[in-house]
Amino acid sequence: MRTTVALLLFCVLAATAAAQQQKIFPYDYEQHDFSNGMRLITVPTDFPNVVALYIVVQTGSRNEIEPGKTGFAHFFEHMMFRGTKEFPPDKYNSVLKEAGASFNAFTSDDLTAYHTTFSKPDLETILRMEADRFQNLEYAEGVFKTEALAVLGEYNKNSASPMMKISETLRGLAFTTHTYKHTTMGFLEDIKDMPNQYDYSRKFFDRYYRPEYTTLIVAGDVDKAAAKKLVEKYWGPWKRGSYTAPVPAEPPQKEAQKGHIDWPTPTLPWLVLAFRAPAYSDTTKETATLDLITFLGFSENSPLYRKLVLEEQKVDVLRATYQDHIDPYLLTVMTRVKKQEDMDSVREQILSALAGFKDNLVKEEELDKVKRHIRYSFALAMDNSEAIASTLAHYVALRRTPETMNRVFELYSQITPEDVRAVARKYFLESGRTTVTLTGASK
Repeated sequence: MRTTVALLLFCVLAATAAAQQQKIFPYDYEQHDFSNGMRLITVPTDFPNVVALYIVVQTGSRNEIEPGKTGFAHFFEHMMFRGTKEFPPDKYNSVLKEAGASFNAFTSDDLTAYHTTFSKPDLETILRMEADRFQNLEYAEGVFKTEALAVLGEYNKNSASPMMKISETLRGLAFTTHTYKHTTMGFLEDIKDMPNQYDYSRKFFDRYYRPEYTTLIVAGDVDKAAAKKLVEKYWGPWKRGSYTAPVPAEPPQKEAQKGHIDWPTPTLPWLVLAFRAPAYSDTTKETATLDLITFLGFSENSPLYRKLVLEEQKVDVLRATYQDHIDPYLLTVMTRVKKQEDMDSVREQILSALAGFKDNLVKEEELDKVKRHIRYSFALAMDNSEAIASTLAHYVALRRTPETMNRVFELYSQITPEDVRAVARKYFLESGRTTVTLTGASK
């Protein structure tokens, strides 16, 4: 009898271990919700003495819903380093320098993230200091105006790149209603007016820098219980807000859109083809299927890449992106063409490659090869605590839990050639296509 029980127990443990091994996110994390709505995700790792803290605020340019008020999510990425009474900028930077910490922040369409990597003994100090600036940020109107002008300078600097103008033009054509119409930087006219928006900036901060929008990710050489106790101590008093952004839904695109940019200086021509695509999902196959299509059709191993880049050498850049978004966004194919007279031919070959997914079934072995590549490259990238926290931050902004990664990678494994064809037929429609071209001045 004991032998039978032992055997059964062994089988159960083996099955559990096998199931854990199949998960793309294999770490034994803990997820805890505090009474104020803030969430803590603690991920102990095998990398000694290093801790990575990511503070994810589910607020990006998507939340900028009022006309004339774009760019504020990115603006606060700057303002959050302006300090508090307890930790003014000089003291804040001094503490981080003394700890040997690296720190930065970034903003995207759907989130703003603040990240710090430091030694294990400094966990309490960093948590205390970060909690202070999230709850007690203060800045005078003069400081606000100075930073607003710095943001305008950043915009002007970025405008020297054709890619920024392409992005602005593409979004402006593809979206009529949704806030994805503007880039993370915001509309230029709004940035110019930003120095006059001090009162609104306080409103924006009060709306979105709240615990119900915030998730803390603590990954590294950390004890779960100790981390939770420290977060409760310093972040527990933070008051929950009550604001929810009424983000407008984008209506279906009814006809193809085209735009052209005459760049004032010499540059190689660019061609961008974008198609309306669904929002991120970990319950339906469409998101994962479109990811696979970008690899099958446009990666360096694809037939089209080999033909256009390596054999014919008509283009020197060819890539497709389908970025996860909370709301429906775009699948984009972008290429830089060496000669302007080849642009029509290149466009037709890209459209032909996309039509191929609608007309034919991809080979099972090719599909499986791409699935393995995506899985292995994704897993291998999480090779340190900072990379683990950074990866989590992306998915936390979408679904606020690491489990969404496991769910979406399980969907990858289920995708069939028939799924690829069905999704291509649904989304690669002329009526849902937006084309942007850019050509430079003659030398």
